[in-house]
Amino acid sequence: MKLPELKIGSLTARVPIIQGGMSIRVSTSALAVPVADCGGIGTIGGSALPVDELKEDIREAKSRTSGIVAVNIMYAMKEFYELVMGSIEAGADMIITGAGFSRDIFKIGKKHNIPIVSIVSSPAFARLAEKLGAAAIIVEAAEAGGHLGTQTRLRDLFPSIRKVVTRVPLIAAGGITDGYEMAELMDRYGADGIQIASRFVLSTECAVDDKFKQAFLDAGPDDIVLVSSPVGMTGRAIRTPFVERMERGEDVSTRECRFKCLKKCNYKFCINDRLNFARTGNIEEGLVFSGSNTYKMKEILPVREIFDRFVREAQSVYKEKI
Repeated sequence: MKLPELKIGSLTARVPIIQGGMSIRVSTSALAVPVADCGGIGTIGGSALPVDELKEDIREAKSRTSGIVAVNIMYAMKEFYELVMGSIEAGADMIITGAGFSRDIFKIGKKHNIPIVSIVSSPAFARLAEKLGAAAIIVEAAEAGGHLGTQTRLRDLFPSIRKVVTRVPLIAAGGITDGYEMAELMDRYGADGIQIASRFVLSTECAVDDKFKQAFLDAGPDDIVLVSSPVGMTGRAIRTPFVERMERGEDVSTRECRFKCLKKCNYKFCINDRLNFARTGNIEEGLVFSGSNTYKMKEILPVREIFDRFVREAQSVYKEKI
């Protein structure tokens, strides 16, 4: 059965897939454009980027695709509002935000006629986001990579949020690796679409070093662990030599803050540095954020092939809602 479109505000994605906005230049226009061209929602990770760099990348994306280009910006960023306004000015189609909760962002969305999508991990915040004007809500559960707002798994968390969100699309996120799971979440759990991130790291177009992708390919179930982030949240990452040092209790604290990117930072280590190390191939000193089911994925594929597989698998078992 053909999958339904995903309508968020005045925008319509032909395929109900949002590509997760991975920060520190993992999700750039290089990835967002082919996702948008495939009919999904391509997302640029805007957190911790200089505003001018983010604006340039958004303009690059918009010049290369007629599809939907979103920007993901963590509320924890010190320059959150500057990044939001820069994204709007550069022509982003949608703002996706999590890692904290902003009430004012919905006023900005209404003023500038741009959909605001909230990432939440609890029914209370989902209900509040819908009330304040979110155009859609992403339920991000414990299986997700990066910063986590809950320890509750997706299939346990989603139903409780589905009960309280009734007026806007509800998207499932966290650990989704194939189209069969996509169809399950849409059929059985009532999701209007899905967000996936880790699968797109293992795409030809994702602009990270090959060693970063190899860390994904080499990871087994026991290599994907929880870490304490200076953002003040738990994160999920692949065990690297740097992570092993943290696990042993070694001092990896930041001696000097060069970026001053977070509203609140415990300086346990510089997350900007560590994510950049990994992205550019220094896996030994880097932090490689990853979803819990990354170990299931063993191929680097073009974005088009990832989409085709998800759609083919999902449509083979999807049952249209009556």
